Amino acid sequence: MSAKFSLDDDSVVVIVGSGAGGGTLADELTKRGVNVVILEAGKHYTQNDFENDEWAMFHKISWLDKRISAGGWHHTDTYPNLPAWIVKGVGGSTMHFSGLALRFLPHDFRIKSTYGTVDGANVLDWPISYEELAPYYDIAERKMGVAGTKASGLPEMPPNNHYKVIAAGAKKVGYKDISRPVASNTRPNDGRPACQQIGFCMQGCKIGAKWSTLYSEIPRAIETGHAELRPQSMVLRIEHDKSGKASGVLYADKDGRQHLQKARVVCVAGNSIESPRLLLNSASSLFPNGLANSSGQVGKNYMNHTTAAAIAIHKGPVYMYRGFDIAAVISDEAQLNPDRGFLGGYHLEGLALHLPFTAAFMKPGGWGREVTSALEQYDHMSCVWVCGEDMPQEENSITLHPTEKDQYGLPIPIVTKTDHTNDAAMRRHGLAQWRKVSEAVGATRVIDMPPYPASHNMGTNRMSANARDGVVNKWGQTHDIKNLFISDGSQFTSSSAANPTLTIVALAVRQAEHIANAMQRREL
Repeated sequence: MSAKFSLDDDSVVVIVGSGAGGGTLADELTKRGVNVVILEAGKHYTQNDFENDEWAMFHKISWLDKRISAGGWHHTDTYPNLPAWIVKGVGGSTMHFSGLALRFLPHDFRIKSTYGTVDGANVLDWPISYEELAPYYDIAERKMGVAGTKASGLPEMPPNNHYKVIAAGAKKVGYKDISRPVASNTRPNDGRPACQQIGFCMQGCKIGAKWSTLYSEIPRAIETGHAELRPQSMVLRIEHDKSGKASGVLYADKDGRQHLQKARVVCVAGNSIESPRLLLNSASSLFPNGLANSSGQVGKNYMNHTTAAAIAIHKGPVYMYRGFDIAAVISDEAQLNPDRGFLGGYHLEGLALHLPFTAAFMKPGGWGREVTSALEQYDHMSCVWVCGEDMPQEENSITLHPTEKDQYGLPIPIVTKTDHTNDAAMRRHGLAQWRKVSEAVGATRVIDMPPYPASHNMGTNRMSANARDGVVNKWGQTHDIKNLFISDGSQFTSSSAANPTLTIVALAVRQAEHIANAMQRREL
């Protein structure tokens, strides 16, 4: 049972969102005795709600409130109202994420120093280094149970056939950094069972082997007696007092009734679309351009990784759908090597799609013999997702629609994204390398797919050493309002080539430690 806190209790920390950032923050604060109220816009699903069915779960848990895709990217035409593939529910996108848990590389925290000025990009160094975050990466890997890491002590995930096919091709073309660090138990751990290699990992893990705040951090926080979870509570705006200090949040419950929860500290962990949207929707006479926006950077520098996808059809069966969804991950190309014609790097991530999503993503809106002849050989397919560094660009942004409102009366968000020339060069290179890997083990056909809606959403409230360059400082604390924090991937200053969840969790652990200590010192 959740604790119960009064709406007038201004001693609580209010956390907006319950995913990788918000759920972790709740767990870490409550274990330190801090009272928290977790406001989650979505429903509280359980593992009994999970179905091993791609489309059923997409429609059940996805954030399908209207959004508009704008800009020069592929989604403006193919997914005009689905710029991001994320979850609306307790646990957030930790229900849906693939489980891949990769660390940023040291240079990812200092891209301005490493790359210099990049034409058309708004590059900036993080105000923290890899060395500062490394101890928190260790904690995050233990919390999440990342298989094959020293910190977790869990053995590697046993290779399935999809892994073996990709790894064999990778080795034949000379790749050496092949791994699968996934946040899924390879033996019973943290009260959760070992992975049974069921598949459908992105539809919610029915047995709970794959880490999710839904059934790990959130229940643990509640058990302390210091947390109250309020699902189906859509936060509409953050309120502040005459001095500009955050004083509470206004939210709508499942019946549309509005409530004002007072707060000592407010932590926003709604993802890189909803978090800046909330700050912009909280504009007031004191903050006419939105909260924490003295720099004008709220909603700017949106990143979702430079991505591409492809399938390879082999002479014999692969059965990529059997086993954990993530197969072999080739990381050799994540290293710096500007001789390739682009800055940064990428991972080649073996990612199993089941038949419905393969059909939907291979050629959106397409049909005909070209498509059906490939689908007939579905059991012979291997599949890759190219995941590379996305250059921050100020014009890639989250803005508010001037006239159209959602069911809560809020302006719907416009997600504007256009490729940088670096992105295009990286995408071409990644697809070419996948073709080499596949043909090295006898693939008879390789089909490039357009990028599908991204689950990786970063930037829009970025960290910066100076207030003029970003939105938050090295603790995720907004430069403008000392008791307002950003606790999700929107605080990322760069995207790296690594999937973001592990870094979100590491930053949340670090932020919780800072907030609890600052509260104890009466600095918050």
